[in-house]
Order: sequence, then structure tokens, then C-alpha cells
Amino acid sequence: MTRILVYRFSAFGDVAMTAPVFRELLEQNPNVEIVMVSRKNFKGLFANIPNLIFKGIDLDDYKGFLGLRRLSNDLIIEFQPDFIANLHDVIRTKIIDKIYRRKGLKVFKIKKGKEEKEKLIDIWNLDKVQLRRTVERYADVFREMGFKVELSHQLRSLSQKKTGIGFAPFAQHKGKMLPLEKSYELARLLAKKHQVYFFGGGSKETETLEKWEKEIPNTKSLSGKLSLEEELDKISQLELMISMDSANMHLASLMGTRCISIWGATHPYAGFLGFGQSPDDVVQVKDLTCRPCSVFGDKECYRGDWACLEELDIQKIVGKVL
Repeated sequence: MTRILVYRFSAFGDVAMTAPVFRELLEQNPNVEIVMVSRKNFKGLFANIPNLIFKGIDLDDYKGFLGLRRLSNDLIIEFQPDFIANLHDVIRTKIIDKIYRRKGLKVFKIKKGKEEKEKLIDIWNLDKVQLRRTVERYADVFREMGFKVELSHQLRSLSQKKTGIGFAPFAQHKGKMLPLEKSYELARLLAKKHQVYFFGGGSKETETLEKWEKEIPNTKSLSGKLSLEEELDKISQLELMISMDSANMHLASLMGTRCISIWGATHPYAGFLGFGQSPDDVVQVKDLTCRPCSVFGDKECYRGDWACLEELDIQKIVGKVL
């Protein structure tokens, strides 16, 4: 059995995207075992994947170079890996890589394509092209090790019972989120024909969604009420998820649920469309030459009017649902 030690600590959606890659890699290579090292609270993302060991850590326990050296040593002693896979490639993981290379271990890391992504988000560049998808970049790391990995890019439904629509109206950054008044109106329209479940997290989001639940019949807020495992189970039972370009899209992919995704400052061209999700289910304002202006949605609007989100017609979303 060949054991691969893999690490990716954040962000939540990016970590979620590794799971379907691991599942298909391990199915195609039954003699391989993966040890996934990530934040403790991400454990639920990797449930029921054969030949995968999840090692949850608290990064606050391993601060600074000495802390990372201790983490590296602890992982080596516990798991004795044959290969190292860095799916993050940030300063923290670069340090861990260096420690492992000095120990003579074979270290492979993701090629993020930073230069091509910078070109993609240059608002003066009108030649926008689809970049390599992130899940394929993850798979490339294992291909470089010599393993065969052919991704299906197909959803796998994990539930026979599919009912209701999930709606996750929030995102980490403004550039990825519909104005709340648009999301409210979308929820109101959808709830006329469907049971709608709201997904979110944090006190402010929960407060907003509970208010919507009271005001819009046929809706229910699940924000702040479920563990990650319970949330994933509920998503697996949905007929459909509606999400911004955010983690909920990737959770839907993980659970084999179709997702209509909404994109503003970001764009599927950067490679972050959910695994198995159809480009036909992408909703975006197409005739803005300044899009995408951000890979992660964390930049201020160049125009100052957030036209990519303000001008998005929610009837486009309703049309894809009905």
C-alpha cells in the first residue's frame, strides 16, 4: 500500500473540492491510501471515502517555524508516508515542504497558475479563456507522482429522495454576492412553487435568514442549526441548490446535488466551478468586458457600481429552476 500525505488547510470551499478528486483517485488506484491533513472542523467533508484517513489539526497549536517543524515531525512519525502532496502552496506549506525535502521525502505541489489568473482578471484583457479547472490541478499533483487519475466530472447522487430547493445567498466577499434585496425577491418567487431551505452561518446571516423565514411562506432557515455532517446530509436530499460562487456550491457537488451558481466579479473561467456542475447552470452578466476582475471576489469594483451583480436578472435563475 502506497501512502500519500496530503495537506490543504483553507479555504473551506477549496478543501471541499479535494474530496471528489480523492474519491476517484482512490477508486482508480486501490493500492493507494491518502492521509488528508486539514482543519479539525473540515472532517465531515471526507466521510465515507475508502482508503482515506483524515487528520484534523488546530493550526494554533503549530505556530511559527518551530511549530511547523513539530507538526511535520509528528505527521512523519504517525503516518510514515511514501509521498507528500501540497495542495495549498502558501508560506506555511512551503516551509513544511522544505522540511520534508531535507528529510529526503518526495514532495509534489499544486501548480496554481497565478500568472494566467492575473492575466484573466486584467480588465484590459478582452481575450478571456477557460483556465485549467482546480480539480484537475489537484489531480495533476498525483499524476506527477505516477498515478493514473481520470476525473469523471459527473455528479454522484447520494440520496434517492430529492425534494426542496436549497438557497445560500451569502458569500465571503461582496464581489461574489447578490444584493440581499435581489436574493429576498428570488426566495419569494421560488417559494411560490417550492419548499425553500436557507443555508448560512454566523450570527448576522442567521438573523437575516430567520427574518426571511418569518416573512416568506414555504421557507425554512437552517442557518446555525446543523452540524457540517447534518448540513451535508440535508444538501444530499435537495432537488437543487442555488448558491453564489461559494463553498455551498462545492458542498452540493460533494453530495451529488445539482447547483445553479451565481457569479459576479468572479468567473468560472478561473477554474472554480463545482465538480460535476454544468456550465448551463451558471448565471452571470455576460456582456461586461471588465469581468472577471477578481479570482476570489475580494477586490473593490473598478467601475464602482457592481454592475456584475446589480444588473443580474433573477428571472434568469427562476427560468433555470422551473
